[in-house]
Amino acid sequence: MNKIDVIIVGSGIAALQLAYKLSNHKHVMIITKGQVKDSNSFMAQGGIAAAIAKTDSPQQHFHDTMTAGEGHGNEYRVNDLVEEGKKVIEELIDAGAPFDLEADGSLSLGVEGAHRVPRILHSGGDQTGKKLVNFLLESLQASDHITWMENVMVMDLILNRDGKCIGIKAKNSNEELLEFYAPHVVLASGGAGGLFTQSSNHPTILGDGIALAYRAGASVGDLEFLQFHPTLLSANGKTVGLISEAVRGAGAILVNDRGERIMEGIHDQQDLGPRHVVAHEIFKQVTSGKYVFLDITTIHNFKKRFPSISQLCKAHHVDLSKGKIPVLLGSHFMMGGVVTDRWGCTSIKGLYAIGEVACSGVHGANRLASNSLLEGFVYGSRLSMFLLKTKVEEYPKDFVPAPDNKNPLESLPFTRKELQEKLTHYVGIIRNNDSLQHHFAWLNSFSIDPFANIDQCRRADIQTYFMWINSVLMTQSALIRTESRGGHIRSDFPNKDYKRWLRKSIIHYRKK
Repeated sequence: MNKIDVIIVGSGIAALQLAYKLSNHKHVMIITKGQVKDSNSFMAQGGIAAAIAKTDSPQQHFHDTMTAGEGHGNEYRVNDLVEEGKKVIEELIDAGAPFDLEADGSLSLGVEGAHRVPRILHSGGDQTGKKLVNFLLESLQASDHITWMENVMVMDLILNRDGKCIGIKAKNSNEELLEFYAPHVVLASGGAGGLFTQSSNHPTILGDGIALAYRAGASVGDLEFLQFHPTLLSANGKTVGLISEAVRGAGAILVNDRGERIMEGIHDQQDLGPRHVVAHEIFKQVTSGKYVFLDITTIHNFKKRFPSISQLCKAHHVDLSKGKIPVLLGSHFMMGGVVTDRWGCTSIKGLYAIGEVACSGVHGANRLASNSLLEGFVYGSRLSMFLLKTKVEEYPKDFVPAPDNKNPLESLPFTRKELQEKLTHYVGIIRNNDSLQHHFAWLNSFSIDPFANIDQCRRADIQTYFMWINSVLMTQSALIRTESRGGHIRSDFPNKDYKRWLRKSIIHYRKK
């Protein structure tokens, strides 16, 4: 195997963009615990936001992003995102990325929640993630600097005696322990939406990167800010797939089973209000015993415009000719994660985080629709610039792992399903002190060490263990923040507390 310069954990847009930018200069290993296309990026139906229209500007995109983030976004990072995002998308267009066009050959730009102007590019209608992932994969095929490792689960980050990250431990599908070393390790493993029973996420997205970073001693933050998407397809009382916000952007409206428009009078943008506002209203409708639907009767050529959604509906026996799609909310996107600087560097030298796993400051308390793929492209590019300008003499010279004196993890007294059900019940879209305290006490009643040695554990048990770590951190964060802001809604603290909590983040890290 070639010398490895950079290990990338994950295979979504952020990972592939970074690999593409590095592919002519460094040897890169991409590791994923499933198949390369098992990512939220590949599943993304919505588009990618960028201020490329003549009637738009990065300043307007900045304003919409900051507004959606409800005062918690980092102004400098958001400015980087929208300014560089425009350039990155223009580069993709020049490279032949398959964005949808109007009949006259101009780019087709849609509108989604909390955007004040049309700026959403799509590919294949509602197949943007799939098309862009395939575009990047095709661009990487010719490179002999890329090593692919599928069905390999990263279980630990390896640090040297100076506390620098020098590699990873992993297990393959045969439960064999593997170790790989490199001067740069990048977490691009996605968020943690799969911790909940009802989610738009790929089932493998369970917060592994956050747990890995926390166990290694890196700072993680803003874990209370989890976005619930308002429109997941409902079948037999369960969510079975995402109904893109682009459907509402095309004219669909939310109604209940009485025919009432549920967003009328709730927000000035009504059905295209910020996601947490729309999701909260759907939650109130459902808990009052009503059913909620997307009325699509005003959308012409729905099946042609939204082929993936149409197939999803057909698979679950939803008759689109009736003009209504039953929806429920579900966990979607984590605004917090591994704390990074403007390049993607974490608090551990040699360790980086990009994409949804990172707490980069660009999403604040609530992500603006279609800024997720944009973040992946921008930070993949930003980190590549940082790594390419890093001098060889700045690499760690000591590749001897620090001694591991941790006690081995004992058997876990709960199942993955039990963790998901309890987190959904007690730490869902609406939270309160009693529920959070109850769940936090239950999680901590087992005296489990979050920093135990797990070399001897099987992959399934490691996965459940990581889920427990993330559940503890998320629940504690939600308990500490005594206000409602963005994706964090407390029924006992329903208002924003500007004096105590404005621009304040809850950070977790391992105490030495």
